[in-house]
Amino acid sequence: MKTFEINLSSINHVKEFVNLVNRYDFDVDLSSGRYIVDAKSIMGIFSLDLSQPITVNVHSENADEFIAALGAFMNN
Repeated sequence: MKTFEINLSSINHVKEFVNLVNRYDFDVDLSSGRYIVDAKSIMGIFSLDLSQPITVNVHSENADEFIAALGAFMNN
């Protein structure tokens, strides 16, 4: 499993993120505080506090292409 943080600061960022995640067949979870949601669920993502960085948990060891595609959302 790989873990890192992203920012989803607008509705368009959330839509782009969900579209990207849905291209891959492995599971991806997002967590904020004590809440964990499926990253492929737009409704689940909107239930999180998007004003804070969101932790991404990728359940695959072969996710380098996916992680590279997330560059625009990554925390620096």
